[in-house]
Amino acid sequence: MPPEVPHCRPLVTPLVQFSPPQNLPIDYKYCRGRKRMNITIKKLLPVLVLILSSFSIIRFLFITFTTSSSSTRLPTFSTIFQHIPSHEPGGSSTNHPKASANAITEKEFQLLSNLVAQKSPCNLLIFGLEPKYLHLSQINAGGTTIFLEDDISKLSTIKANSNSTRAYKVEYQMPGKEAYKLLKHVRQNPACEPSSGPLQASKCRLTLTNLPQEVYQQKWDVIVVDGPSGDAPEAAGRMATIYTASIIARAGNTTYVAIHDVHRMIEKWFSWELLCDENLISSKGKLWIFRIKGQLNSTTFCSARPVVIE
Repeated sequence: MPPEVPHCRPLVTPLVQFSPPQNLPIDYKYCRGRKRMNITIKKLLPVLVLILSSFSIIRFLFITFTTSSSSTRLPTFSTIFQHIPSHEPGGSSTNHPKASANAITEKEFQLLSNLVAQKSPCNLLIFGLEPKYLHLSQINAGGTTIFLEDDISKLSTIKANSNSTRAYKVEYQMPGKEAYKLLKHVRQNPACEPSSGPLQASKCRLTLTNLPQEVYQQKWDVIVVDGPSGDAPEAAGRMATIYTASIIARAGNTTYVAIHDVHRMIEKWFSWELLCDENLISSKGKLWIFRIKGQLNSTTFCSARPVVIE
């Protein structure tokens, strides 16, 4: 029968020799660390069991709490934002219609408002009624501001004042899909020249002859073209408003004409053709501002034609 071997680490020759204490059994000499380790583990075992049990209880309580909480539906982003009012300068947030995707930006509006502030008090004519434009009439305190708008719902947002601010309902008949033909018509028809005579009696197809009389009679300092919407081929385009603005501007001494949405083909082409690149003085984003000097006796709009259309 083989001899019993103590359950301890095999003897390894140490790098430095020590003399073991005398009169001690061999298994006590080399296995006393194991006995102490066994004693330590036995003492720690109940503590470990208690910690694991506590962790299990805490985890169970956490799962129960989160499950019951998730049963209550939280509000979505859309629900929260429905109760946040929008604010526009110079007016009540509850009365403004929803801004369109092509609405003037803050930087564009800052450029335009700076122009009006420099000229105020002045005569300000605006084709289109966006919420921010109501603030322009406040900047132009002491002057005259007239809005021309084809959307009746937008006209309800403004309170007319016979002394300074007025708004008129107008009609536009020319769809955007006819822009190409109308641009050729302007070039080929002498009735569309700046020297062709009063707008009310004009034979040019692009002339707006149904505007309020004071629009034709007044000398305008600033004209803004941001209407009609012109956002679809079938919708009314801005060919007539840009043409009419260019003729009205040439009837004054010096008139500043601002055209919005010049990233679109119609606004860009008709601005180049009727207001001229040589008159462009500033721009920001989709807004161009032209300075037009009075020249009703001229037979042409620009010194050079920018685009050739056959």
